[in-house]
Amino acid sequence: MLNKLLRNKTTIFAIMVLVALLVFIRAFERQLFYDPLLVYFEGDYMKLPLPEFDNLKLFFGLSFRFFLNTILSLGILYFLFKDKEMILFASILYLFLFVILIVALFCILHFFKNQENLLLFYVRRFLIQPLFLILFVPAFYYQKLKD
Repeated sequence: MLNKLLRNKTTIFAIMVLVALLVFIRAFERQLFYDPLLVYFEGDYMKLPLPEFDNLKLFFGLSFRFFLNTILSLGILYFLFKDKEMILFASILYLFLFVILIVALFCILHFFKNQENLLLFYVRRFLIQPLFLILFVPAFYYQKLKD
């Protein structure tokens, strides 16, 4: 399977473009998205109070970034495995995980305030970074090997 992938230059090029777009999102995160927690987590966030933020803008900023990362990640998964059922399954997983994580993030922000900063950091990290792609590629590859 890997030899077949390497022989297909179009597939490799498409994956490289999608990965470059993920890097672009990360590189220009401050300009593209509303997220006052970016600066907050760069400092000594364990001791600092949470910054002021607009709930609605934060929700839409995180959602937009998550969905951009999701679309690019699904594209990478498609070019790697060329399996539409797997992409549909991954899409459902992404949607399910988004709902759980966004609810968890706002619960932590509003009910725990500064008590659970580390948990807030990691929940937010799963929303803003394409970490699920890193988990899904080996899992789907293993599944393909078993088929």
